[in-house]
Amino acid sequence: MNYLDTFITVAEDCSATTGIVPQAKTDKKTVANIQYEMLKDHPYKYTQEDVLFGTFVRHKAVPAAELKKRGAAMRQEFFAKDQPCLRTSPLARTYGWGFHFDKEGKVALYAVDSSEYKKLAKQASKHLKAMRSSRK
Repeated sequence: MNYLDTFITVAEDCSATTGIVPQAKTDKKTVANIQYEMLKDHPYKYTQEDVLFGTFVRHKAVPAAELKKRGAAMRQEFFAKDQPCLRTSPLARTYGWGFHFDKEGKVALYAVDSSEYKKLAKQASKHLKAMRSSRK
């Protein structure tokens, strides 16, 4: 399920022209908030699966004790069902962020208006676009 040496560009219908930091509207963090926080200071630390499962755990507020006790089983149960990939992430669909996966499948986040984004858009061996938000 992890991508290797792949760059996911922002969705065709993304209106953001710069990378926007998602803001929580309530006390509960959104998927975009969680994914942004995981990736902004930890480039190439996590795989896509790590991000998806980590987002699930944080979004559902799974207690640390339960995660320590049942983490491996919970992860296996989580991935026993099909999960949407990062091409469906609101970061790439709405907030103007692209995802680059290195040769080991570790992911980093790049703002659409950054020089790194433009460089990766030309250099990555495989390119995919994030899923559109609308069906036009």
